[in-house]
Amino acid sequence: MSQRPFFTLRRDLGFQLAVLYLVFVGLVLIAAYWFVDISSRQLREDISASDLALAHAIAQETYTTMSSATAAVDGLAAYSPVIEQDTEGMYDIFEKVLSVREDVNLIYRLDSSGVMYFHYPVGPDSTVGVDFSFRPYFQEALLRHEPLFSSGRISPTTNQPVATAVMPIWSSDGEFLGVVAMNIKLQFLSDTLTNIATASYNRQDIEISIVDDAGQIIAHSDSSFLLEDAHQVMPKQLSATLVTGNSGNLVARNQSGQERIYSHVPIQGSGWSVLVSRPTSSAFAVLSTFQRGTFTVLVVFLAGGLFFWGSLSRGVIRPLEKLATLSETIGMEADHPTNLDTALDAFSKRADQMGTLTRSLQQLHFAVAARLNELTTLLKTSTAVVSSLDSQTVLARILAQVEQLLDVQMSAIFVLDEEANVFRVQGSRNLPDWYAQKVMIDPQDPNSVAMRAIRTGEPVQISNTETDPSYVHKREWARMAGYRSIMAIRLTVQHTPSAVLMVARRDPYLFSEREIRLLSSFANHATMAIENAALYARSDMHLQEQTRRLEALIHSMSDGVVLEDSDGYILYANRRVQEMVNLPLQHLLHKPTRLLLEGLTHQDTASEGIQLAMQKLLSDQGIRQMEFDLMLDNQMRHLSMTLFDVQDARDILIGRGWIIEDITQRYAIERMRSILIATVSHELRTPLAAIKGYASTLLADDVEWDAASQHEFLTIISSEVDRLSKLVQDLLDMSRIEVGSLTIDRVQTHLSDLVSSAVQHAGPDLEARLRIGVPSNLPPISVDPQRIETVLRNLLENAVKYSVPDSTIQLQAELEGQQLVVRVINEGYAVSPQQGSRIFERFYRDQSTHLTSVAGMGLGLAIARSFVQVHGGKIGFEAHPNGTCVAFSVPNIVE
Repeated sequence: MSQRPFFTLRRDLGFQLAVLYLVFVGLVLIAAYWFVDISSRQLREDISASDLALAHAIAQETYTTMSSATAAVDGLAAYSPVIEQDTEGMYDIFEKVLSVREDVNLIYRLDSSGVMYFHYPVGPDSTVGVDFSFRPYFQEALLRHEPLFSSGRISPTTNQPVATAVMPIWSSDGEFLGVVAMNIKLQFLSDTLTNIATASYNRQDIEISIVDDAGQIIAHSDSSFLLEDAHQVMPKQLSATLVTGNSGNLVARNQSGQERIYSHVPIQGSGWSVLVSRPTSSAFAVLSTFQRGTFTVLVVFLAGGLFFWGSLSRGVIRPLEKLATLSETIGMEADHPTNLDTALDAFSKRADQMGTLTRSLQQLHFAVAARLNELTTLLKTSTAVVSSLDSQTVLARILAQVEQLLDVQMSAIFVLDEEANVFRVQGSRNLPDWYAQKVMIDPQDPNSVAMRAIRTGEPVQISNTETDPSYVHKREWARMAGYRSIMAIRLTVQHTPSAVLMVARRDPYLFSEREIRLLSSFANHATMAIENAALYARSDMHLQEQTRRLEALIHSMSDGVVLEDSDGYILYANRRVQEMVNLPLQHLLHKPTRLLLEGLTHQDTASEGIQLAMQKLLSDQGIRQMEFDLMLDNQMRHLSMTLFDVQDARDILIGRGWIIEDITQRYAIERMRSILIATVSHELRTPLAAIKGYASTLLADDVEWDAASQHEFLTIISSEVDRLSKLVQDLLDMSRIEVGSLTIDRVQTHLSDLVSSAVQHAGPDLEARLRIGVPSNLPPISVDPQRIETVLRNLLENAVKYSVPDSTIQLQAELEGQQLVVRVINEGYAVSPQQGSRIFERFYRDQSTHLTSVAGMGLGLAIARSFVQVHGGKIGFEAHPNGTCVAFSVPNIVE
């Protein structure tokens, strides 16, 4: 058989299932291998960790035993009989120690020459007098003062394998006196290891041993290995590992070729090691069983999978391939293959799901044609619903499709008229005109088909209007309209009045369930058409209301807003813009922006330059801004104009927006801040420079100043400090005025006292020039003395600054009704009307060329005006023929 193309295989369900089956089997095998590998490694690690933990426990126990033995001999070395070689005393001591130490078989004393002096117990094989100086432990004891442990050996006294705990004995003057030693029975250690092996594993194939620093086996679970050379029975790899003094596990073959797992742990501070070993065949027996079981399960799984695949192929895949071939012809106009009916008959006879599926395909073939016709009609209906928002047009199209699909001759949609409380025809087809115009249905009519459908929510039909008893009252209408059967379906509307769809035929007819369902679908489309039209009307009203609100909001803005199209014609301008250009809205709409520019700049003296700047602003892109001045409400205002581009979703320019903001106050604040910084910097620098200069002069080491000069310098420094203090006080007063926290404390005060204090603080140049005209009978006034004194001082200082040198300055006071009026008159420069309107402003200073050198910040008159106003008084200029007259009044005079 020829090989199929690859794209055919992709459409072949059998091939796809085969691939999925192979992928599944492959994944299972991979997962099984991974699981076995991970589990095996984990089991190996657990077994190794178990043996290593046992070796650690034995090493710790052995270390405890060795520590106990070394502590014991260390204690024996402290007894006087042992130090002085008192045989009777040592007998008693050694006997007591031996009685409580089961692991000890001999305690003895060697003298300084290594000769056995005494041992316990004393037996027939006594070695007293024997020279043991050749023993390595004795040679090592000659060089240390701490206890030590010997290697394993056969004791000549007891003829048993032992290891000895040894304690060197030294006199207080450093003389070596010998050793006291204690022999530990290695058989005792071996018996302990045997018990541990049996209790831990209950097997005889585990071996536990202790190897000393000389490589001898000094303890073994099999006592026959005692004092054997460990290197002869253990693998060479293990011998090399023990030298390093590290703990760990090793799998290796012993001298007899058996593979074993070795766990080794060094014993702290002794050079000894603990070995735990057992054959890998017993150690990993569980692992081997687990691996064999897993392999068996995989074999069974593969065999079962092959059997399942064969059954699935015969019973499902092959029949599905034939059914797929058959299903491709359903709904197509092409002729069926010759064997199609034969195959369908064969499959339909099966009693299982495959037979059911085949029979369903046969039924589907006949239903598809009918459904295609229905769906085509519904699609046209859906298109009609979305094609227009006019409900009459949409309903007419829907009714036309209903008549075409259901073969009905008449149709109509009745909608509740809420004002008249009756249902009227809103859309109809093929009904007589008089019927559509005159028929009205009472919502309370119990016999109406339409009202029954609305009340029950279910379709209601009359198959024969002539024979149905419930239609007796409407039978004459049916005869006149020309229909014999009718059906009504409620329209489930939410945002519009109740409605119902009615269809009729000229002959008696009973609508089937399929036709009722289909008509319900048309009813849903009619509902959507009515709802869409209502919602559109509501949304349009809501949009108009929002537009009116937004327009009112923009109109009420203090900033000007302008919108123009991409050609530069004005689409919108709010009320503020109309005020700025002094033109009504109708003269601006759909006019070029040139008209707006001319209206904004016609009052500016540099209008040509401003227009050029604005034209450049229009030609630029992005957000751009410029500032200019404009006379509004008889006041010069400083404006900021911001332009921005309006683009659509494709970044195409569709217009521009203008925002014209009145920033006069912000501009004034920024200007005032700049003036304040410059003025304060200048006013602070002058007195500070004088103070610094005279202070440096006084501090100079190379010049000695007489008392008069020092007094002069200090006087100047004091004067400049007073000047700084007044400057700071002025700033604080102005700050209180700005934030509105200025308060006054009224007390009864004589004006003459305030004048005297003001003159005293106004400076030395004033007193000789001042002429005071305050009546002696002037009654006291209710004022804040500190504030009014500041007013007087500021006015007098200004009179001195802005008058002809050595000219007379007058201060006059008089009663005018309930007002006390004070005038300060100087001879010199007169104040012009233009200056008079601004001279009381903060930081304002006369810029006349002959007065530019006068020091000051321009706060004195501003502070004076605020202090007078807070008292309820007034301050201003009065005409004077020979100079300037500043007058202020204070009310509330106390009689």
